[in-house]
This record gives sequence, C-alpha cells and structure tokens, in this order.
Amino acid sequence: MEKDKATKERLLESARREFLEKGYMKASLRTICKNAGVTTGALYFFFQDKEDLLRELVEEPLGGLTALIRQHLSEEMEMGANFASAGPDSRDIRAAKEIVRFMYRYYDIFLILLSKSQGSRYENIVNYFADLGEAHYKEMAAQMAARYGLPEPDRYIIHWMVHTQINAFTHLLTHKTDVEKAVENIEQIVVFLVSGWNGMFGSR
Repeated sequence: MEKDKATKERLLESARREFLEKGYMKASLRTICKNAGVTTGALYFFFQDKEDLLRELVEEPLGGLTALIRQHLSEEMEMGANFASAGPDSRDIRAAKEIVRFMYRYYDIFLILLSKSQGSRYENIVNYFADLGEAHYKEMAAQMAARYGLPEPDRYIIHWMVHTQINAFTHLLTHKTDVEKAVENIEQIVVFLVSGWNGMFGSR
C-alpha cells in the first residue's frame, strides 16, 4: 500500500514538472513515467490518461480557491448595496490577500491552470471564474443602482469588470514570483478596483 502511494506521488511530481515545462499539450506520458522511474503500464494502474493525471494535480487546489471566492461573494452579498471600503483592513483587501496567499501556496498548479492547460478541460479556466462572478456582480450592481436611483450598468461593463478583476490576480501570478510582493501589490490593485466600482454609483 505504501509502495503504491509512493509510486503515485512520484508520478504526480513528475507530471507537475512536465506540465510546467512543456504545457499540457506537449507533455509526454513516456517522459513522465521515465522521470518517475516507472513503466507506462504502472501509470495506467493509477490514472486513466494524461487528463486524469492533470485532474488529480489541480482539483484540490482549484476546489479550495473556488470555496474562498464563493465565501467572499456570499459575505459581500450579505453586506448588501453599500459603497465598498478600500481601507487597509477592509473586507475586500483581506479577502484578496487571502486569495493571493492561497494561489501562491499552490503556485505551480495555478500557473499550469492559467497558462499551460491548453488542450485540456481546464483551458478555459478563466471563464469558469468569470461565471462565478458575473451573476453576483450583476445582482450587486442592480441593488446599488436601485438604492441610489441610477441606471444599471450595461451588462458588458459587468462582464469587463469581472474579467479585469480576474486578470488582476492572474497577472500577478504570472509576473510576480514573490508572494509578499504580490500581497503588497494586490492591496493597491483592490483600492483601484473598489474606487472604480464606487465611482459607477456616484462615489468619488
């Protein structure tokens, strides 16, 4: 049993390095097996195919990140239609820092998901995160508009805003390798994003 567990872990570690270096499409199962010191037949004892290997690597971190985002969106909805705070200890900044730290805890995995997963079921992962946010911010925008007697923002604006927010996190991950610098940067980014959101409803 322990031997099987160790073999599986070697395959996963070898796959992580291979996906990181070559991307999903160019990654070779033969190379993964060779670097793990096992036969190709041994790989199929644990995994159905290359995509199943990728799934095993990414699903737990992806689930953890999804849970963090859902928690933040739920808390935001409970707060209702109020102008967001951009102070250093605001809910949005605390949540953003928590998300950044989580992503950097699994740095290689999220780098694979965001920039090396073409050809797999995860290649449109940004759209997955956008779907989490769009319905939420459409509802929040509608509440804000009603409260302050303003027209609702165009649906495209919500779509753009959500993708801009996602890009703030993904751009950090792909350009900043130091987690503490990324945490420092995300605080400034959130101030910018919150100011834009409040500005749509008349707060400058």
